Amino acid sequence: MADVVVIGAGHAGCEAALAASRLGLDTVLLTLNIESIALMPCNPSVGGTGKGHLVREVDALGGEMGLAADDVTLQSRMLNTAKGPAVHSLRAQTDKRAYQSRMMRAVFSAERLTVRQGEASEISEKNGSICAVKTTDGETIPCRACVLCTGVYLKSRIIIGETSWDGGPQGLLPATHLSKNLADLGFSIRRFKTGTPARVDARSIDFDLMEEQRGDEPVVPFSFMTDRRIENTEKCYLTWTNEETHRIIRENLHRAPMFTGSITGTGARYCPSIETKIVRFADKDRHQLFLEPEGKGYPEWYVQGMSTSMPQDVQWKMYRTIRGLERCVITRLAYAIEYDCIDPTALRPSLGALDIAGLYFAGQINGTSGYEEAAAQGILAGINASMYCLGKEPLILTRDQAYIGVLCDDLTTKGTDEPYRMMTSRAEFRLLLRQDNADLRLTARSHALGLASDERMRRTERKQKETAQIIRILTEEGRLKDIRKPEGRLCMDDKLGFRPSSVAEAEIEIKYGGYLEKEASLVSRMRAMEDYRLPDDAPYTEMSALRLEARQKLAAQRPSSLGQASRIPGVSPADVSVLMVWLMKNRPASAED
Repeated sequence: MADVVVIGAGHAGCEAALAASRLGLDTVLLTLNIESIALMPCNPSVGGTGKGHLVREVDALGGEMGLAADDVTLQSRMLNTAKGPAVHSLRAQTDKRAYQSRMMRAVFSAERLTVRQGEASEISEKNGSICAVKTTDGETIPCRACVLCTGVYLKSRIIIGETSWDGGPQGLLPATHLSKNLADLGFSIRRFKTGTPARVDARSIDFDLMEEQRGDEPVVPFSFMTDRRIENTEKCYLTWTNEETHRIIRENLHRAPMFTGSITGTGARYCPSIETKIVRFADKDRHQLFLEPEGKGYPEWYVQGMSTSMPQDVQWKMYRTIRGLERCVITRLAYAIEYDCIDPTALRPSLGALDIAGLYFAGQINGTSGYEEAAAQGILAGINASMYCLGKEPLILTRDQAYIGVLCDDLTTKGTDEPYRMMTSRAEFRLLLRQDNADLRLTARSHALGLASDERMRRTERKQKETAQIIRILTEEGRLKDIRKPEGRLCMDDKLGFRPSSVAEAEIEIKYGGYLEKEASLVSRMRAMEDYRLPDDAPYTEMSALRLEARQKLAAQRPSSLGQASRIPGVSPADVSVLMVWLMKNRPASAED
């Protein structure tokens, strides 16, 4: 008997299982292959624009991804530094194998966490609640909650040109049984697609013909708990496609699965294949590519920006047109992969299923893409599966509190018709949701639940205290005006003992104080809508004043608040007004105005 069963041990599954076990729940982590725990089947990097924010938030909540990435960083860069702090995003190239080993150590050393190899075949429910997970080898694992983190493995199919076969990433097996079970449970199954570039032998790359890309110094860590100095040990390289590359691709589009119809899954808009780029951006004469190491001293390199599902012979030709890759040896062909996932509007903002208590979903099964999006959902789902078992209220993060809140609200309220990728432009309050203040926003909430450690909480409180002290000192000295100037920089006497993170936090709060106040005012207005709670059993189909589409959408998604209802596609401002009138008429007599 387990309290929580987590199905899948990718980035979502690891965070979910670690969160549940650290909260004191007996947890089983079920994986198709123990060797694939925390596998990085695409680029072995962590972070990036918008994604770096998610990693910092996972860390602030007490998760593992940021700590693991810091331990195995090869090269780190802060992106978008020419812009304001709202969009600064940390990205690190990591060691693929070392990252897996680091996460496996965390998983196998966690108390109350058991790792099992096997394939889930059925999620069993009784009277509307989860009761067990069954495996293909005939085992039944009784449980009170289940978190599905199946990644891209559900009925997955690999496609390279005219060739395809049932399989998971990097030669692993697919999960063939669970899709039907989910459909039988009432979930809408859809087909998405992603892909990855070829890997090339490092000995066959002419790095001298490419532009060297160095990391930043000093390196900024992902985790708020990392104190040691992180070193950049590897270089990356920039090169470009050219007209010859484009000619080969154009002449072979009739063999490209993306255009022949052999790929039916929907691909990611913001991570297109190279053949899609050539067609979509026909006016561009070149596209940038980054050569990035998969590990320290590792023989394979990743060709970032050249994802494709072209036939093998075309891949060899087009890769060898690239400057620096003219004599490259492909060790692993690029491929596309199709897989099953669910419509995430069948979930609550807690990532729990609307109709089955104790069932949670996280990661690519919800229609997202990326390790960071998966980890963010994983830790939230793991926390909320635990809260369900403990009989406590779920942790709900709203759009003004976290990028994780934006991610989950977008998925469960708006849904997604293509693999969802986090970007800073999706967050309307991104100046408040900076990566540097993730600890100040989230650690106290996680600590109250019992996940974030006492030491993590002490560090957060020290940062809050020091930031306030710095601002008070500068106010008394009359120096605020100078810092608010575009060229103004905050320097504090090292003898005062303030941590650099506190100084940086104070500078941002001073320099952008007016804008922060405006965003805070907008948040207050938005929260008024969120405070109007809608009952789970509201009779939307009986509200004749609502338009038919609104009745159908509201009845299907059962929003938790007026604010969430207003963001559902197909619900108009007039429908929201009808809901508000209904709420006023049906509000309990004891409710405050």
